[in-house]
Amino acid sequence: MTRYAAFLRGVNVGGVNLKMADVAATFRQAGFDDVKTLLASGNVVLSSSERAAGVRTKAEAALRESFGYDAWVLVYSIDELRAISESFPFEREVEGHHSYVTFVSDPDVLKELTAPESSEESARRGDGVLYWQVAKGNTLDSSTSKSMAKKRYKSSTTTRNLRTVEKVLAAA
Repeated sequence: MTRYAAFLRGVNVGGVNLKMADVAATFRQAGFDDVKTLLASGNVVLSSSERAAGVRTKAEAALRESFGYDAWVLVYSIDELRAISESFPFEREVEGHHSYVTFVSDPDVLKELTAPESSEESARRGDGVLYWQVAKGNTLDSSTSKSMAKKRYKSSTTTRNLRTVEKVLAAA
């Protein structure tokens, strides 16, 4: 059995409102073991004998069937998630800034995402992720955020605060 983190895209923002207890029940009904949810933003830790791609396919199908929305899920083994977190290229905690990881399942999308450097934000591509740090209050107006808002990126990206990533790792 492999321990995974599954990140649901767009949950409890933009009209898709799900109770995490219901999400956990859906994952259990789909056959996943040792399921835990964290926060209300769609973070799930689970165990499965399947590979990450199989977990993603099964989780998306279960969410679509249970909740009737166009579910997108990005899945990483806990070892992969730990490596992603450890590779964060900026100072982790900067006064007046947010630190983010954008998970990207499509390599072509990752190539397209901007990686600006300015006094307000910094972004660098990593292995399947975009690391991003932005001044508080500028998140939604930043060039990185605007770049990631493209509708065609919906199925292959989701962003988490670095603190959330650390909480998921601690819960695993």
